[in-house]
Amino acid sequence: MNPLVEINFDGIIGPSHNYAGLSVGNIASATNAGETAYPREAALQGIAKMRHNLDLGLAQGFFMPLDRPNMSWLDGLGTTVGDAEAHMRAAAFSASSMWAANAATVSPAPDTPDHRCHLTVANLQTMPHRSHEWPGTASQIQLAFADGEHFSVHAPVPSPFGDEGAANHMRLCPRHDAPGIEIFVFGKSGGPFPARQHIEASKAVARKHRLDRHHALFAQQAEIAIAAGAFHNDVVAVANERVLFTHEQAFERPDTLYTAIREKMPEAEIIIVPTNKVSLEDAIKSYLFNAQLVTLPGEGGMALILPSEARENERVWSYLEELVDGNGPIRRLCPVDVRQSMANGGGPACLRLRVVADPTTVDQRFMATSDKLDAIARIVSNHWPEAINPDQLSDPGLIQAIRTARSELLAICGLTELDR
Repeated sequence: MNPLVEINFDGIIGPSHNYAGLSVGNIASATNAGETAYPREAALQGIAKMRHNLDLGLAQGFFMPLDRPNMSWLDGLGTTVGDAEAHMRAAAFSASSMWAANAATVSPAPDTPDHRCHLTVANLQTMPHRSHEWPGTASQIQLAFADGEHFSVHAPVPSPFGDEGAANHMRLCPRHDAPGIEIFVFGKSGGPFPARQHIEASKAVARKHRLDRHHALFAQQAEIAIAAGAFHNDVVAVANERVLFTHEQAFERPDTLYTAIREKMPEAEIIIVPTNKVSLEDAIKSYLFNAQLVTLPGEGGMALILPSEARENERVWSYLEELVDGNGPIRRLCPVDVRQSMANGGGPACLRLRVVADPTTVDQRFMATSDKLDAIARIVSNHWPEAINPDQLSDPGLIQAIRTARSELLAICGLTELDR
């Protein structure tokens, strides 16, 4: 068997990408509601990010966009695209499955008693536009990780407990292929905004994955962070191998969490970004923590794959330069342009689901190569709408263009069984 490595599966940004402002508590989504979105540009930016990761020597995969608009969901509500209220029509068009960090929660084989990688599909039920994603996501995850010797795929946690997947889950370990500890972050209250991850859901996922008390910790997200716009934990904290990189105001009772981490993993390195260096507002606006914290091959140390907005924030960038100039584990800063995703409230970390596995055990149709990304980029350039405004969503011509674009992508990737 080949070594276990971390594979980042990015959601390809779908042809229905638009700014309808559907995500309550997501500052960027609300701020850009009603603006014109550029699906073609968005998808090409995402493909460029995947290519950047390949160039760094990282394993890279991808997921397909879901069928949109979701006609069956509207039918279940007794309406159609043409007759639905504007906010319901927009929910049916949502391309939010592009943020693959919300696809599932993943416990790698070294942490589980049966030595298989366990994945629980997220139910995303706290937001109407995302609540109907999971069947399409489950179909892909079941296909990509169908090897029952190495993977176990679980159905979503049932209602009424909201689960938003890996965006509220972190793993610390000496190496990706070694046993580690998994931190499930939940919310209780977010002031004016909803807390999306329920502790009951987090505990249910840990039970499904058969994690014992040595492998699981549960931490409450700070109410002040949720109220400031950190709708998921990955907006204020990110972990990789032995490193936890977190804002000072990310958690309720942080000292209790840090003590528990160090008791279970003494070699853990916790990098706390103080509020007097980077405010919560700056952290959320720049998506400093919604970065991919990755281990570079060889002796390259760790890198932060950041949105370019982090470089444009003088206070954030000054802190980061100071960080990498030190003798710490984070040695490299890699800004990437994902502005179309950022404007809808998702940075580099939102766009990917981390799965520690042997890449040869994954359905290879979901694994990226440079040639595959070239082929996907050609489909996007030829078929993705150039621009969409939310008031166009009832246009039959646009609906047909979106469906044709997705079908062309599925065909070029050999995944036509996902069509419909």
